[in-house]
Amino acid sequence: MTNEQRLKNLEVPTGKIDVVLDTDTFNEIDDQFALAYLLRSTEKLNTKAIYAAPFFNQHSTSPADGMERSYEEIKKVLALMNEDLPVFKGSDKYLPDERTAVDSPAADDLIARAKLYSPENPLYVVAIGAITNVASALIKAPEITENIVIVWLGGNSSQYHDTKEFNMMQDVAAARVVMRSAAPFVQLPCMGIVSSFMVSAPELEYWLMDKNPLADYLARNTIKEANAYASGKPWTRVIWDVTAVAWLLNDNSRFMLSRIEKTLLPSYEHKYEENTGADMRYVYHIWRDSLMEDLINKLTK
Repeated sequence: MTNEQRLKNLEVPTGKIDVVLDTDTFNEIDDQFALAYLLRSTEKLNTKAIYAAPFFNQHSTSPADGMERSYEEIKKVLALMNEDLPVFKGSDKYLPDERTAVDSPAADDLIARAKLYSPENPLYVVAIGAITNVASALIKAPEITENIVIVWLGGNSSQYHDTKEFNMMQDVAAARVVMRSAAPFVQLPCMGIVSSFMVSAPELEYWLMDKNPLADYLARNTIKEANAYASGKPWTRVIWDVTAVAWLLNDNSRFMLSRIEKTLLPSYEHKYEENTGADMRYVYHIWRDSLMEDLINKLTK
Protein backbone atom coordinates (compact mmCIF):
# COMPACT_ATOMS: atom_id res chain seq x y z
CA MET A 1 0.00 0.00 0.00
CA THR A 2 1.34 3.45 -0.87
CA ASN A 3 1.56 6.09 1.85
CA GLU A 4 -0.98 8.14 -0.11
CA GLN A 5 -3.47 5.26 -0.04
CA ARG A 6 -2.81 4.61 3.65
CA LEU A 7 -3.57 8.23 4.53
CA LYS A 8 -6.70 8.09 2.40
CA ASN A 9 -7.84 4.98 4.30
CA LEU A 10 -7.32 6.85 7.56
CA GLU A 11 -9.98 9.37 6.55
CA VAL A 12 -13.65 8.92 7.36
CA PRO A 13 -14.93 6.70 4.54
CA THR A 14 -17.29 8.02 1.90
CA GLY A 15 -20.10 6.06 0.34
CA LYS A 16 -21.45 2.76 1.60
CA ILE A 17 -18.88 0.45 3.19
CA ASP A 18 -18.63 -3.13 4.47
CA VAL A 19 -18.01 -3.63 8.18
CA VAL A 20 -17.34 -6.45 10.62
CA LEU A 21 -17.72 -5.97 14.38
CA ASP A 22 -15.54 -7.63 17.04
CA THR A 23 -17.25 -7.34 20.42
CA ASP A 24 -17.19 -8.62 24.02
CA THR A 25 -20.94 -8.04 24.19
CA PHE A 26 -21.65 -9.54 27.62
CA ASN A 27 -18.88 -7.61 29.36
CA GLU A 28 -20.90 -4.41 29.88
CA ILE A 29 -24.01 -2.70 28.55
CA ASP A 30 -22.39 -0.46 25.92
CA ASP A 31 -21.51 -3.15 23.36
CA GLN A 32 -25.22 -3.78 22.88
CA PHE A 33 -25.72 -0.10 22.07
CA ALA A 34 -22.85 -0.21 19.58
CA LEU A 35 -24.15 -3.35 17.87
CA ALA A 36 -27.64 -1.91 17.59
CA TYR A 37 -26.31 1.44 16.32
CA LEU A 38 -24.26 -0.35 13.68
CA LEU A 39 -27.21 -2.37 12.43
CA ARG A 40 -29.47 0.70 12.38
CA SER A 41 -26.95 2.70 10.30
CA THR A 42 -27.69 0.95 7.02
CA GLU A 43 -27.61 4.24 5.12
CA LYS A 44 -23.81 3.83 5.11
CA LEU A 45 -22.77 0.64 6.94
CA ASN A 46 -23.24 -2.85 5.55
CA THR A 47 -22.56 -5.33 8.36
CA LYS A 48 -21.03 -8.54 7.02
CA ALA A 49 -20.24 -10.50 10.22
CA ILE A 50 -19.98 -10.23 14.00
CA TYR A 51 -17.21 -11.78 16.10
CA ALA A 52 -17.41 -12.64 19.81
CA ALA A 53 -14.34 -11.45 21.72
CA PRO A 54 -12.96 -12.90 24.96
CA PHE A 55 -13.14 -11.07 28.28
CA PHE A 56 -12.60 -11.88 31.94
CA ASN A 57 -14.15 -9.98 34.84
CA GLN A 58 -16.98 -10.40 37.34
CA HIS A 59 -19.33 -11.28 34.48
CA SER A 60 -17.35 -14.35 33.37
CA THR A 61 -15.31 -17.20 34.81
CA SER A 62 -12.56 -17.08 32.15
CA PRO A 63 -11.78 -15.42 28.80
CA ALA A 64 -13.35 -18.45 27.09
CA ASP A 65 -16.52 -18.14 29.18
CA GLY A 66 -16.64 -14.41 28.45
CA MET A 67 -16.42 -15.10 24.73
CA GLU A 68 -19.19 -17.71 24.92
CA ARG A 69 -21.44 -15.37 26.91
CA SER A 70 -20.74 -12.60 24.41
CA TYR A 71 -21.67 -14.93 21.56
CA GLU A 72 -25.04 -15.60 23.20
CA GLU A 73 -25.61 -11.91 23.94
CA ILE A 74 -24.95 -11.03 20.29
CA LYS A 75 -27.62 -13.55 19.34
CA LYS A 76 -30.01 -11.99 21.88
CA VAL A 77 -29.59 -8.49 20.47
CA LEU A 78 -30.01 -9.75 16.91
CA ALA A 79 -33.25 -11.47 17.92
CA LEU A 80 -34.56 -8.24 19.48
CA MET A 81 -33.82 -6.52 16.17
CA ASN A 82 -35.17 -9.34 13.96
CA GLU A 83 -31.76 -9.51 12.29
CA ASP A 84 -30.03 -12.60 10.94
CA LEU A 85 -26.28 -12.17 10.40
CA PRO A 86 -23.24 -14.46 10.53
CA VAL A 87 -21.88 -14.63 14.09
CA PHE A 88 -18.57 -16.34 14.84
CA LYS A 89 -17.03 -17.48 18.10
CA GLY A 90 -13.67 -15.90 18.84
CA SER A 91 -10.56 -16.70 20.85
CA ASP A 92 -10.88 -18.71 24.05
CA LYS A 93 -7.73 -17.12 25.51
CA TYR A 94 -5.45 -14.14 25.01
CA LEU A 95 -2.29 -14.18 22.91
CA PRO A 96 0.54 -16.04 24.69
CA ASP A 97 3.03 -13.72 22.96
CA GLU A 98 3.30 -11.37 19.98
CA ARG A 99 4.12 -14.16 17.50
CA THR A 100 1.54 -16.82 18.38
CA ALA A 101 -2.03 -16.60 17.10
CA VAL A 102 -5.04 -18.06 18.89
CA ASP A 103 -7.11 -20.08 16.42
CA SER A 104 -10.81 -19.33 16.24
CA PRO A 105 -13.67 -19.27 13.74
CA ALA A 106 -13.70 -15.46 14.05
CA ALA A 107 -10.03 -15.07 13.10
CA ASP A 108 -10.43 -17.51 10.21
CA ASP A 109 -13.50 -15.69 8.90
CA LEU A 110 -11.74 -12.33 9.09
CA ILE A 111 -8.82 -13.70 7.07
CA ALA A 112 -11.05 -15.23 4.41
CA ARG A 113 -13.28 -12.18 4.24
CA ALA A 114 -10.44 -9.63 4.12
CA LYS A 115 -8.91 -11.40 1.12
CA LEU A 116 -11.98 -10.35 -0.89
CA TYR A 117 -11.13 -6.65 -0.49
CA SER A 118 -8.36 -4.31 -1.58
CA PRO A 119 -6.57 -1.14 -0.44
CA GLU A 120 -8.90 0.87 -2.65
CA ASN A 121 -11.98 -0.94 -1.30
CA PRO A 122 -11.12 -2.02 2.26
CA LEU A 123 -13.11 -3.98 4.82
CA TYR A 124 -13.62 -1.93 7.99
CA VAL A 125 -12.95 -3.87 11.20
CA VAL A 126 -14.57 -2.24 14.23
CA ALA A 127 -13.21 -3.70 17.47
CA ILE A 128 -14.70 -2.83 20.85
CA GLY A 129 -13.12 -5.45 23.13
CA ALA A 130 -9.79 -7.13 23.68
CA ILE A 131 -8.38 -7.20 20.16
CA THR A 132 -7.22 -10.83 20.29
CA ASN A 133 -9.26 -12.05 17.31
CA VAL A 134 -7.96 -9.33 15.01
CA ALA A 135 -4.35 -9.76 16.15
CA SER A 136 -4.58 -13.51 15.59
CA ALA A 137 -5.81 -12.95 12.04
CA LEU A 138 -2.91 -10.56 11.36
CA ILE A 139 -0.34 -13.02 12.72
CA LYS A 140 -1.73 -15.86 10.62
CA ALA A 141 -2.18 -13.81 7.45
CA PRO A 142 -0.21 -10.54 7.55
CA GLU A 143 -1.05 -9.90 3.91
CA ILE A 144 -4.59 -8.87 4.87
CA THR A 145 -3.25 -5.61 6.37
CA GLU A 146 -3.49 -4.19 2.82
CA ASN A 147 -7.22 -4.84 2.64
CA ILE A 148 -8.58 -3.68 6.02
CA VAL A 149 -8.94 -0.60 8.19
CA ILE A 150 -9.00 -1.24 11.95
CA VAL A 151 -11.07 1.05 14.19
CA TRP A 152 -10.47 0.21 17.87
CA LEU A 153 -11.91 1.54 21.08
CA GLY A 154 -8.90 0.77 23.27
CA GLY A 155 -6.35 2.34 25.56
CA ASN A 156 -6.54 5.75 27.24
CA SER A 157 -5.58 9.15 25.92
CA SER A 158 -1.88 9.82 25.37
CA GLN A 159 -2.08 12.42 28.18
CA TYR A 160 -3.55 9.96 30.68
CA HIS A 161 -1.24 8.55 33.35
CA ASP A 162 -1.50 4.89 32.26
CA THR A 163 -2.93 2.49 29.68
CA LYS A 164 -4.84 0.35 32.18
CA GLU A 165 -7.96 0.42 30.07
CA PHE A 166 -9.97 -2.80 30.08
CA ASN A 167 -9.74 -3.64 26.37
CA MET A 168 -6.03 -2.86 26.12
CA MET A 169 -4.76 -4.30 29.39
CA GLN A 170 -6.54 -7.64 28.89
CA ASP A 171 -4.26 -8.48 25.96
CA VAL A 172 -1.32 -6.10 25.63
CA ALA A 173 0.37 -8.48 23.19
CA ALA A 174 -2.60 -8.29 20.83
CA ALA A 175 -2.72 -4.51 21.08
CA ARG A 176 0.96 -4.31 20.16
CA VAL A 177 0.52 -6.69 17.21
CA VAL A 178 -2.35 -4.64 15.79
CA MET A 179 -0.83 -1.21 16.45
CA ARG A 180 2.53 -2.05 14.91
CA SER A 181 1.01 -3.83 11.90
CA ALA A 182 0.82 -2.24 8.46
CA ALA A 183 -2.98 -1.98 8.65
CA PRO A 184 -4.43 1.56 8.74
CA PHE A 185 -5.40 2.07 12.38
CA VAL A 186 -7.88 4.40 14.09
CA GLN A 187 -7.77 4.70 17.89
CA LEU A 188 -10.61 5.93 20.07
CA PRO A 189 -9.00 6.34 23.52
CA CYS A 190 -11.20 5.77 26.56
CA MET A 191 -10.23 7.83 29.61
CA GLY A 192 -9.73 11.46 28.68
CA ILE A 193 -11.58 11.28 25.35
CA VAL A 194 -14.48 8.86 24.93
CA SER A 195 -15.18 9.05 28.68
CA SER A 196 -17.26 12.15 27.85
CA PHE A 197 -19.89 10.09 26.01
CA MET A 198 -22.21 9.53 28.97
CA VAL A 199 -25.91 8.94 29.44
CA SER A 200 -28.10 9.33 32.55
CA ALA A 201 -31.14 7.51 33.92
CA PRO A 202 -33.59 10.35 33.15
CA GLU A 203 -32.38 10.43 29.53
CA LEU A 204 -32.74 6.66 29.17
CA GLU A 205 -36.20 6.73 30.71
CA TYR A 206 -37.40 9.65 28.59
CA TRP A 207 -35.86 8.78 25.23
CA LEU A 208 -35.68 4.96 25.14
CA MET A 209 -37.84 3.22 27.71
CA ASP A 210 -40.99 1.59 26.28
CA LYS A 211 -40.28 2.90 22.77
CA ASN A 212 -39.68 -0.56 21.26
CA PRO A 213 -38.33 -3.92 22.54
CA LEU A 214 -34.72 -3.08 21.61
CA ALA A 215 -34.69 0.44 23.08
CA ASP A 216 -36.47 -0.77 26.20
CA TYR A 217 -33.95 -3.59 26.73
CA LEU A 218 -30.99 -1.24 26.34
CA ALA A 219 -32.45 1.34 28.73
CA ARG A 220 -33.48 -1.11 31.44
CA ASN A 221 -30.23 -3.08 31.18
CA THR A 222 -28.19 0.10 31.61
CA ILE A 223 -30.24 1.41 34.53
CA LYS A 224 -30.08 -1.96 36.28
CA GLU A 225 -26.29 -2.17 35.92
CA ALA A 226 -25.67 1.44 36.93
CA ASN A 227 -27.96 1.26 39.97
CA ALA A 228 -26.10 -1.83 41.15
CA TYR A 229 -22.74 -0.05 41.35
CA ALA A 230 -23.99 3.48 42.19
CA SER A 231 -25.64 2.23 45.41
CA GLY A 232 -28.30 4.92 45.51
CA LYS A 233 -26.05 7.80 44.45
CA PRO A 234 -26.49 9.94 41.32
CA TRP A 235 -24.82 8.48 38.25
CA THR A 236 -24.04 8.83 34.58
CA ARG A 237 -22.93 5.85 32.52
CA VAL A 238 -20.35 5.96 29.74
CA ILE A 239 -21.48 4.02 26.67
CA TRP A 240 -18.01 3.96 25.18
CA ASP A 241 -18.36 1.50 22.34
CA VAL A 242 -20.89 3.51 20.34
CA THR A 243 -18.13 5.94 19.37
CA ALA A 244 -16.15 3.34 17.40
CA VAL A 245 -19.13 2.78 15.11
CA ALA A 246 -19.78 6.52 14.98
CA TRP A 247 -16.32 7.23 13.58
CA LEU A 248 -17.38 5.54 10.34
CA LEU A 249 -20.35 7.95 10.21
CA ASN A 250 -18.31 11.02 11.10
CA ASP A 251 -18.82 12.95 7.87
CA ASN A 252 -17.71 16.57 8.26
CA SER A 253 -16.58 15.79 11.84
CA ARG A 254 -20.20 15.86 13.02
CA PHE A 255 -19.62 13.42 15.91
CA MET A 256 -15.93 13.78 16.81
CA LEU A 257 -12.61 15.43 16.02
CA SER A 258 -9.51 13.49 15.05
CA ARG A 259 -6.02 13.99 13.67
CA ILE A 260 -3.11 12.05 12.26
CA GLU A 261 -0.51 11.15 14.90
CA LYS A 262 2.40 8.77 15.21
CA THR A 263 1.39 5.45 16.75
CA LEU A 264 2.37 4.97 20.39
CA LEU A 265 2.63 1.34 21.47
CA PRO A 266 1.54 0.27 24.96
CA SER A 267 4.18 -1.38 27.12
CA TYR A 268 3.62 -4.38 29.36
CA GLU A 269 4.02 -1.94 32.27
CA HIS A 270 0.84 -0.19 31.04
CA LYS A 271 2.40 2.99 29.68
CA TYR A 272 2.69 4.42 26.19
CA GLU A 273 6.40 4.13 25.52
CA GLU A 274 7.31 3.13 22.00
CA ASN A 275 6.70 5.21 18.89
CA THR A 276 6.43 2.97 15.82
CA GLY A 277 6.83 5.87 13.43
CA ALA A 278 3.65 4.84 11.57
CA ASP A 279 0.77 7.26 11.08
CA MET A 280 -2.56 6.50 12.72
CA ARG A 281 -5.84 8.36 13.17
CA TYR A 282 -6.31 9.58 16.76
CA VAL A 283 -9.72 10.75 18.01
CA TYR A 284 -9.31 13.60 20.49
CA HIS A 285 -12.81 15.00 21.08
CA ILE A 286 -16.41 13.72 21.05
CA TRP A 287 -19.38 15.95 20.20
CA ARG A 288 -21.54 14.24 22.79
CA ASP A 289 -24.98 15.74 22.11
CA SER A 290 -24.75 15.38 18.34
CA LEU A 291 -23.85 11.71 18.59
CA MET A 292 -26.41 11.03 21.31
CA GLU A 293 -29.15 12.52 19.12
CA ASP A 294 -28.27 10.26 16.20
CA LEU A 295 -28.05 7.21 18.46
CA ILE A 296 -31.45 7.85 20.03
CA ASN A 297 -33.10 8.52 16.68
CA LYS A 298 -31.83 5.22 15.28
CA LEU A 299 -32.63 3.12 18.33
CA THR A 300 -36.22 4.38 18.43
CA LYS A 301 -37.07 4.34 14.72
